[in-house]
Amino acid sequence: MKQSIFTITENKRIATDVYSMRLCGDTSAVTAPGQFVNIRLDGLFLRRPISVCDCVDGELWLVYKVVGHGTEQMACMQPGQELDVLTGLGNGYDISSAGDAPLLVGGGVGTPPLLLLAKSLRAQGKKVSAVLGFNTAREIILKDDLEALGCGVSIATMDGSAGTKGFVTDALPAEASYIFACGPEPMLRAVYRATACPAQFSFEERMGCGFGACMGCSCRTVTGYKRICTDGPVLRREEILWQI
Repeated sequence: MKQSIFTITENKRIATDVYSMRLCGDTSAVTAPGQFVNIRLDGLFLRRPISVCDCVDGELWLVYKVVGHGTEQMACMQPGQELDVLTGLGNGYDISSAGDAPLLVGGGVGTPPLLLLAKSLRAQGKKVSAVLGFNTAREIILKDDLEALGCGVSIATMDGSAGTKGFVTDALPAEASYIFACGPEPMLRAVYRATACPAQFSFEERMGCGFGACMGCSCRTVTGYKRICTDGPVLRREEILWQI
């Protein structure tokens, strides 16, 4: 973990209530796809955790959805403003056992961390495909970016306005050798139940501190309680115990 001051270079809306923010600063603590940052915002006690979409050459790319006071404040920020950011948080995905043709599964704003993951896997020569789920075509993000990396991308929308009509599980291939998933817990549960191959799931949890001190994001696993912010947010299939 590293605390640094970043300067906003771009902040724009890219889909319904979804914004793309690029920042310039020290990105040396970001070491794995799937990690996140924690942003300090004026007037708010708790920092806001945002997944890293991409990170290269001192530039951090965040894609976030406006869902409350913190992200509303972020959406109004302009290039040149500075942010106090904790970087290098979370364990991230382990790509060492991904196999030759991993499948990435994202739901809504669970999609952004899959971009850096896809880039890392493609750099190793992997054949990467992705299935992304959204409520409607107006919410689709990062499809073109993933395709630009050479990934095959399938889309599912709840209203049928793009791709397969239905849940992300309705667009899953018949078989997959390895899965990396990120999204809301109901989606992760559905992917877990619909597949049997080795998999890593990135969980979205409400966090207090973001670095393991408050224990507010603890969840029960087969080896005991783990903190999503430090022991996660990525858990392997075999260690997950779903809460009833």
